[in-house]
Amino acid sequence: MDSTRSRTTRFLRTPPSRRALLLLALAAAALITLWILFDWNWFKGPLERQVSAQTQRQFRIGGNLDVDLGRLTTVRAGQLRLGNAAWSKEPVMAAAEHAELDIEIWPLIFRRSVRIPEIRLVKPVLRLETGSEGKGNWIFGDDGNDGAPPIFRKIWIEQGALRFLDDKRDTDIRIDVNSLPPRSSDSAPAVALKGGGRWASNRFTVSGRAESPLELQNSDKPYRIDLRASAGATHAHARGELVDPFQLRDFDLRMALSGQNMEDLYPLFGLAIPATPPYRFDGRFRRDGQTWRYDRFSGTVGDSDLGGSAIIDTGGERLLLKADLVSKRLDFDDLGGFVGAPPQSGGGESSNDQLRAQAARAAADTRVLPNTPYDLTKLRSMDADVRLRAQRILAPSLPLDDMDAHLKLEAGLLRLEPLNFGVAGGDIRSNIRMDARKQAIQTRAQVALRGLELGKLFPDAQLTRDAVGRIGGDVAITGTGNSVAAILGSADGDIALGMGRGQISNLLMELAGLDIAEALKFLLTKDRVIPIRCAFGDFAVSDGLMRTRSLAFDSTDTIIVGEGSINLKGESLDLLLRPRPKDRSILSLRSPLVVSGTFKDPSFRPDFKRLGLRGAAALALTTIAPPAALLATIETGPGEDSGCGGSYAK
Repeated sequence: MDSTRSRTTRFLRTPPSRRALLLLALAAAALITLWILFDWNWFKGPLERQVSAQTQRQFRIGGNLDVDLGRLTTVRAGQLRLGNAAWSKEPVMAAAEHAELDIEIWPLIFRRSVRIPEIRLVKPVLRLETGSEGKGNWIFGDDGNDGAPPIFRKIWIEQGALRFLDDKRDTDIRIDVNSLPPRSSDSAPAVALKGGGRWASNRFTVSGRAESPLELQNSDKPYRIDLRASAGATHAHARGELVDPFQLRDFDLRMALSGQNMEDLYPLFGLAIPATPPYRFDGRFRRDGQTWRYDRFSGTVGDSDLGGSAIIDTGGERLLLKADLVSKRLDFDDLGGFVGAPPQSGGGESSNDQLRAQAARAAADTRVLPNTPYDLTKLRSMDADVRLRAQRILAPSLPLDDMDAHLKLEAGLLRLEPLNFGVAGGDIRSNIRMDARKQAIQTRAQVALRGLELGKLFPDAQLTRDAVGRIGGDVAITGTGNSVAAILGSADGDIALGMGRGQISNLLMELAGLDIAEALKFLLTKDRVIPIRCAFGDFAVSDGLMRTRSLAFDSTDTIIVGEGSINLKGESLDLLLRPRPKDRSILSLRSPLVVSGTFKDPSFRPDFKRLGLRGAAALALTTIAPPAALLATIETGPGEDSGCGGSYAK
C-alpha cells in the first residue's frame, strides 16, 4: 500500500512534459500489445447472433474471420453455414467454403449506407425446397428492419451448386453455377448454369446463362436470361428479361415450347390437354399477378399450323385456361385425341411412338368408334374457355371446309357451344354438353345439318361428280358413357336427314336398281343425269339402336324405300332397301338390296331369294312423303315443293 502511494506521489511530482511522454509510451505499448494479440474471431459470436436474429435461422462461421481495414475494407470468412426452415429434414439451407466481401467504410460511417462492391464465394451451396403446405424455405420471418437494404455490385461464384426440391410434385433438381468473364471491367459477371434431375417425375435438364445473381435484387432493372430446359420429351427455350424474379410478379420473355405430345403438359403444368402429335410453338411469355400469358405464339401441331394467345389463371379454385386459337391449315386427323382416336401415323403424317402404337391397335380393331375412355380426373382438374377457328381443313375422306369451335369446361362440365363445320358447301352446327361430374359422363348432342351439297359429299366418286342437291337434317341424342363408343352405344333420341330436288347419275340409279341392261347401255355409251324428287331418312334411337321410321329415295327413274336398323353399340348394319325402277327393262332384277356387315366392313348385296318378286307392300307404293319434321330442312328452291307424294302405278 505504501509503495503504491509512493509511486503515485512520484508520478504526480514529475514535470508535465515528462508525464505526457510517459502516457504516450504506455498507450503505444498498449496498442502494440493489442495489435499483436488482437483476433477478429472475437467478433464471430456477435456477428453470428446478429445474422441469426435478422434471418431467424441459425448462422455459424466455422472457419476464421479476418478483416483488412481501409476505406475499402475486406472481410473474409470460412466455413459459413445458414440454417434451414424448421420443417426441413436438412438442417442447412446455405453454405460456403469461403466468402470474401468488400465494404465501403465512409458511406457506412457517415450515411449508414451498406455498399458492397464485390462478393467472392468459393463452393457455395444453396438448397431451396417447398414444405408440405407449399411454403418455400426461402421465405424468412419478418425481421422488422425498416432500414435501407445493402447495395451489391458484383458477385463471383466458383463451383457453386443449387438444389431445388418439391416432394409433392416429385421434383429434385441440381444445378452447377459458375461465374463467366464480365463483358467489361465495371460490369457484373453473368453466370453459367448446367444441371438436371427430376421435375414432376420426368427426367429434367437445364443449361444456359443468366445475368449476375446480384441483379435479382433490383426489382426495377430487367434481369436477362437465356435458358434451355427439358422435362422428358418436353423442351423449352426462354430468353428475355425478368423483373423481380424472386417474386415472379412480372416478366417478359420469348418462350419456345416443343414436345412429342401435349398430353405430357398435364403432370408438368396441370394443363389437361388430350393426346396430340408432336408440337412446336414460339411466342411471348409474360406474367401479370396470378395470370400467365402466352401471347402471339405460332407453331405447329402434327401437320397443322396453330397460333393465337393463351392465358392461364391460377387465382381460382382450379386452374383456368383461356385461349383464342386460329389455324390457317388444319389437318383434321390431328384432332383425333379429343374424341379418343389416335391421329394417322402413315403416309408422312407427323406422329410419335405412342400414337403410332395406338394407331396400329386401332387399325387392327374390328370396331370404328373410338373407345378410349376420357380421364375424369383431368376433366375435373381444371377449367377452360377455348375457341379454335380453322380457315381450311385437310380431310381427304371428309368434305370439310372450315371449323369454328368454342369449348367451355367448368368443374367437370364440358360444353361445345358451338361446334360448327363448313361441310360440302353447307354447314353442320352442333351444341354438345358432356357432364363428367359423375362416374359416367352424361352427354347431350344437338346437331343441325343445312345445305350440304350432294356432289361435294363424295368429291372423289366418279358416279356422284354431276350430282346436284342439298341435304339437311337434325340429330338430337343423349347418351351415357366415358368414351365416344360408349356414349353412342347407349344413345336415345332422333336422327333425321332429307334432301329436296336435285339430280344424280342415271348409271348409279340403274346399278342400285340392278337393271343390268340399262347399266350396260350407259356403261357402253354415255351416262346421263336424272332428276331427284326427294330423299329422306327418319330414325328413332333407343339404347344405341337406330330403327327406321321412314326411309325413301324418289327419282324420276327409280323409287327406293327401306326399313331396318343400325346398331351403334354393336357397330352393325341391318337395312333392307327395295328399289323399283319406273322404266321397263327385260333384264331388270327388281330385287331388294341388303345392307349388312359392320361399320368397318359393310356389305351391300341383292337379296337373291326375292328375285322377281313384284307384289306385296314392297312394290305397291302409291305415295311417299317425308316426315313433317324434315320439311324445314329440305331446300327445294324458291316457290317449289319437294315433289314427293305423287302417285305411281304398279
